[in-house]
Amino acid sequence: MDISDTETSMLQRQDTVDDCADYRGRPVHRANSGGWKSRLAFCGTGSNLITYLTGPLGQSTATAAQNANKWSGTSQLLPLLGAFVADSFLGLLAQGGQRPCVQAVGADQFDEKHPEECKLKSPFFNWWYFGMCTSSIFTHFIISSVQENLYWGLGFGIPCISMAIAPIVFLLGTKSYRYTMKGNGMNPFLRIGKVFVAAIRNFRAAAPSAMALEQEAGTIYSDQFKFLNKALAVPPDGSEAYAKAPSISEVEEAKALLRLVPIWTTITVYGIVSAQQPTFFTKQEARMDRSITPGCSHHLTEKAAGITMLQRFGIGLFFSVIEMVTAALVEMKRLKTAQEYGLVDKPGVIIPMDVWWLFPQYVLFGVSESFAVVCLQEHFYDQYIWCCRVGGFMSSFLISSIQKATEGNGRDCWFANDLNKGHLD
Repeated sequence: MDISDTETSMLQRQDTVDDCADYRGRPVHRANSGGWKSRLAFCGTGSNLITYLTGPLGQSTATAAQNANKWSGTSQLLPLLGAFVADSFLGLLAQGGQRPCVQAVGADQFDEKHPEECKLKSPFFNWWYFGMCTSSIFTHFIISSVQENLYWGLGFGIPCISMAIAPIVFLLGTKSYRYTMKGNGMNPFLRIGKVFVAAIRNFRAAAPSAMALEQEAGTIYSDQFKFLNKALAVPPDGSEAYAKAPSISEVEEAKALLRLVPIWTTITVYGIVSAQQPTFFTKQEARMDRSITPGCSHHLTEKAAGITMLQRFGIGLFFSVIEMVTAALVEMKRLKTAQEYGLVDKPGVIIPMDVWWLFPQYVLFGVSESFAVVCLQEHFYDQYIWCCRVGGFMSSFLISSIQKATEGNGRDCWFANDLNKGHLD
């Protein structure tokens, strides 16, 4: 082999992406894979589901809101199962499979060790969310109109057909995708679970000293959640249990998981706010006049993503609070208008108040999600989804509790079927 052949071979090796392979298991080349080359059904069903439940199915407003939240929560908690099955056995499933996989597969197309591709990873999540929002706009304006004015079956059928087409489009890019090469280690669910089991089993045993752990583990050792260090305790009989005991790195991995719990809990509360948009916001729209008539952070922070993840999420939470306050004020205005025109006892009559009054709360909802959702998707992939959907279940629980507390003695509950007699505000 001459010098030119050697240089060519070296350049080819440098151009490959570490720990990745193509669809045939061969080394993948950076130039012709990954990067930018590489949701309609859910939105089409969920955006107007509460109208279907209260209309053709005849459910009460409160019951329909609870069922819509349960449907959303169940379908989007399935990523817990979907991620396990996809990572361990298959690949992509339906809603429960694609939600944990789509962001992860997309993120895997960008090599974090490559400076240029690393910069492109964050914008990928922005554009991914833009695609989600675009499909949501289509479903709200087109699919919802078809469902209410033409035929519910057709309105649900269009998203079904689109979901059938989606896998075909996805498979067209097979040759350009990068596939992360997995090791032969234990499944992460089992690996972390083993740590907690060992810590509980060794509850009465003395954990190794912090000094010994620091010397053995070096920089990866953390002083938090010391009770998990008991998983490293040596059994008195020195039996096989010690050979199967977790390693220090596995214990630190479990500690890292616990450090995320406060963030996940906060996301769950944010999920309660998100659950209002496809339920009670939609019911507000239905009772208002919907006719259409004429009438730079990168440079400041010197960070690749502009501002930190927690800063973005904090801004999103702030706007979500303003969003719900705005929604309450608009509802108070709507109730006052109904009283002024004597429409409180006339269910089904449209209030002489433009639906554009809801525009501010929807804008705030969009701003809130653009800060909170994008950054959380970027950093947590599937975990964000199930945290938010736990929030959906919490919203359902709150609706049920408030309904029981406010109805009775001849009074309508706050979520009365006729919103004019309720107190959605």
